[in-house]
Amino acid sequence: MKWLTIDYIKAHSRIDYDCEDSLLELYGDAAEATVMNIIGRTYDEIVEKFGTDTQEIPAPLIQASLILVDTSYQFRAAISTQNIYQVPNTFDFLVKPYMRLGWKDEHPKPEEDEA
Repeated sequence: MKWLTIDYIKAHSRIDYDCEDSLLELYGDAAEATVMNIIGRTYDEIVEKFGTDTQEIPAPLIQASLILVDTSYQFRAAISTQNIYQVPNTFDFLVKPYMRLGWKDEHPKPEEDEA
């Protein structure tokens, strides 16, 4: 994990025992990767563009990651038609300001059909 810690996760999810630490670490890695994928930025880009002297990663991205971990922890089974859970809308509000918009120079635009 790059910005989450087991202590953050346990405090957020109110977990007092250690027997699932490796599972929480897996969920933490997945949550961070998901946040980076959704906003279209690497860890280094996040730190460079949004980090401050006191905090490398903005608090909203940390909170969004914790929400994903907690959702994964509480709803471990595959989703079926009987139990449909979605990540809370709060997640969207937290990550949207950090999303990359438009095309980036190093990614060429798709070729247009030549007529």
